[in-house]
Amino acid sequence: MSDTLIPVTVLTGYLGAGKTTLLNRLLTENHGKKYAVVINEFGELGVDNDLVVDSDEEVFEMNNGCICCTVRGDLIRIVGGLMKRAQKFDGIIVETTGLANPAPVAQTFFVDEDVKAKTRLDAIITVADAKHLLTRLEDSPEAADQIAFADVIVLNKLDLVTPEELKAVEDRIRQINRFADIHKATRGDVPADKLLGLNAFDLQRVLASVPDFLEDDSHTHNEHLSSISLSTDQPLDAEKFNTWIGHILQTQGQDLLRTKGILSYKNEDRRFAFQAVHMIADGDFLAPWKADEKRTSRLVFIGRDLNRPALRRGFESCVA
Repeated sequence: MSDTLIPVTVLTGYLGAGKTTLLNRLLTENHGKKYAVVINEFGELGVDNDLVVDSDEEVFEMNNGCICCTVRGDLIRIVGGLMKRAQKFDGIIVETTGLANPAPVAQTFFVDEDVKAKTRLDAIITVADAKHLLTRLEDSPEAADQIAFADVIVLNKLDLVTPEELKAVEDRIRQINRFADIHKATRGDVPADKLLGLNAFDLQRVLASVPDFLEDDSHTHNEHLSSISLSTDQPLDAEKFNTWIGHILQTQGQDLLRTKGILSYKNEDRRFAFQAVHMIADGDFLAPWKADEKRTSRLVFIGRDLNRPALRRGFESCVA
């Protein structure tokens, strides 16, 4: 079914990181595909009309303000309109403002049934300014959220930093997000096939390329941002898990940026992929476990003020 859904790429990054430069490159590259582009605060971001005309793309402007709950309806309306003529597009690119938290955008593709039935979130791409990222991570929670949410990070403006500075930035990124692919760039010079059509938001693909990324323990960051990974080789009780995770998301969802996992349920040969953005959860059965494969359930939380012992005890209580 996923082959029939229109892929949506969310392009985010702090003010001045180079999102527009990267978007310009994607629109003008000769990749033979056509993308609809949704831009928040079109005028401020400065995608000029010549670019739009030359690239033969359609650009839609969001209402004033950052993409968040107050303009989610506008995003749903625009995407819904695009879906009525979806055969004209190979994908949709949503560019957020530099101060936007990507969470509400991701939630949109799970909250609205019409959007969910016709689109799939392909990847969240964060453009990071290699020169200024460390400073932004200290003074802006949005910058940290954008890194934490990313499936792909474009580490931009390499020409402005020394090799030592670059290593420090990469190390800091990995403290926040251990699993995102990092592409280094000078002026957003990353090929489109490295950014579009990745199906990177799907956890199964992430685990296929980096099988052990969920096995890392917690990594603390400023503002109490951390990732916690849990695993068990014992099969889980689906009802117990749903009750427990539902309670966690309901009570702690505001502090949970992302929750993702591959689960092995008792008396079920198929693996179950679970993921959530704040309080909004989604999941589905995937291909069966292989005959010689160890059926390990893995679950990762990324958020603020996470209580690792409590989460571990709760997860272990879901064992069948």
